[in-house]
Amino acid sequence: MAIITEKEFKLLSEFIKENYGIHLKQEKQSLLTGRLYNVLVQNNFKNFSEYYEYIVSDKTGDAVVTLIDKITTNHTFFMREAQHFYYFRDKVLPYLSNTVKDRDLRIWSAACSTGEEPYTLAMILDQFFGKEKLCWDTKVLATDISNKVLEIAKKGVYSDEKIAPLPSHWKTNYFKKYDDDNSVLVDKIRNEVIYRKFNLMEKAFPFKRRFHVIFCRNVMIYFDNKTKEELVDKLYEMTEYGGYLFIGHSESINRDITGFRYIMPSVYRKEESNVPFGFK
Repeated sequence: MAIITEKEFKLLSEFIKENYGIHLKQEKQSLLTGRLYNVLVQNNFKNFSEYYEYIVSDKTGDAVVTLIDKITTNHTFFMREAQHFYYFRDKVLPYLSNTVKDRDLRIWSAACSTGEEPYTLAMILDQFFGKEKLCWDTKVLATDISNKVLEIAKKGVYSDEKIAPLPSHWKTNYFKKYDDDNSVLVDKIRNEVIYRKFNLMEKAFPFKRRFHVIFCRNVMIYFDNKTKEELVDKLYEMTEYGGYLFIGHSESINRDITGFRYIMPSVYRKEESNVPFGFK
């Protein structure tokens, strides 16, 4: 079994940090070896130096996506950190429905993984607006760095075990049987989510308009403080005044150096002076 040397680990970890923001500490050296071992075997690489050269020379981008998939955990499920979704439904949507004058609701699920988060948002939006939804643009933008998880998300097929925690009327109204063990989301919900590949480490975000709500959860756990602060600054710029940022429960933002105001654990807001009383 090929063992990664300190020099090889430095090369790989610096490449990953510079391009994807993920900070691999020295103690992750053996973990990196274990997770990438099969990739080396399958491609007949003798050592991690050959693997590094392969990654940096691959023009398709597939090699680096495989690398990121191996070193991160695409673990997600429907209604993960459910308090966020309840707050979104009970506090955020009532405010936005009364204040967004052009009825163009812009919601971004960053690092959407296999789609459970944006589809949950789409179902909440459908239930909240009901018949009035026809008058609104409520499509959810969902991005991730991995083509692999985006392809899974686009299909909208989930095991019956995965959707078991969802409300029964959601399962009845928003899913149909796919096969004996799986169900698929109906087109009405699948079409409400727009999937795009996107790297949160891009220097400039390409979006033309700011978002009313950003879910960027369980991403910054991979970043060091500097990278996290830089990302939060960019998210702040991409948030409408009065808009909300949701991060993971195991994450936090340094309130001394951000414009976001703390609302509750892992929920922040970009304040504006004319927010109606009762929504602060």
